[in-house]
Amino acid sequence: MEAFTYALKWSEAILRWGHVLFAILWVGNSFLFNYLDNKLNKNITSKDIDGEGYLMHSGFFYKLSRLKVSPDKTYLNQLVIFKWQSYLTFVTGILLLAVLYYYNSGVLMVDKRVLVLSPIAAISYSLLSLIISWVIYDAICKSKLINNNFLFLTLMLVLLGLVSFGLTKIFGAKFAFLSVGLIIGTNMFANVFTVIIPNQMNIINSSKKDQKFDMSLSLAAKQRSIHNNYSTFLVLFIMLSGHYSFLVYHKYNWLILCLIGIISALGRHYFNLRGRNINKPSILFTSIFALIILATIIFIFKN
Repeated sequence: MEAFTYALKWSEAILRWGHVLFAILWVGNSFLFNYLDNKLNKNITSKDIDGEGYLMHSGFFYKLSRLKVSPDKTYLNQLVIFKWQSYLTFVTGILLLAVLYYYNSGVLMVDKRVLVLSPIAAISYSLLSLIISWVIYDAICKSKLINNNFLFLTLMLVLLGLVSFGLTKIFGAKFAFLSVGLIIGTNMFANVFTVIIPNQMNIINSSKKDQKFDMSLSLAAKQRSIHNNYSTFLVLFIMLSGHYSFLVYHKYNWLILCLIGIISALGRHYFNLRGRNINKPSILFTSIFALIILATIIFIFKN
């Protein structure tokens, strides 16, 4: 039994390490490609090239081109497709969830002051929250609501509030807080696994057959990638939530989480605009000021 407990601790340490490492790689890729898309010079008089950009790193110059058409078939077999960072972030996260929380569900997930649950029931609720949240989000993305940014963002915010509040009525405060991150992270992974990568593979297969690929596939993949981009700051905040218990165990932790989500999205929006050479420091200052106001209110109205 002692050897099993020791092995479990090592498994937790390695999975936690891997989860953070792969998340860094995934987030880095997301930020880089969104930055490149925004920074490419679109004033190109070419029927094949959609945009060009130049970079310098480690003492070398790099020229980047985004193509309107597929490259030569020789290069199609040499394409680097960024997917394993996302896949491994999700896999290590789910394994860590199983090893750390599901294995100790009676202690780490259940709070009898909130709701009396058996360990099996707690795990079932957790898994159902991941599945149902993805089904709802994916259905909204495939509906006409996706064409109205204001309605879509409003609905996402309302759903974030409902999910965050609902989870605090099922699980203990820490796991409820973490579950919001699990749901968003799962949706981000599912965006890659069910939309972005399949669409990219369809485009590649069409190109190999000398068929014109459907541009709507590219647009749909890019749309989900942007959703992931704006979700990143909040997910990272939740990943680190174990270091700020004063927020996790606050009476209104669900509301704080929603407000952090809005503030973090504003911050992300500022940097996305900067990548397009649109400098609106008012957006950044607003997010910083809002964070300060939130911190002040939390201090004044302590538990």
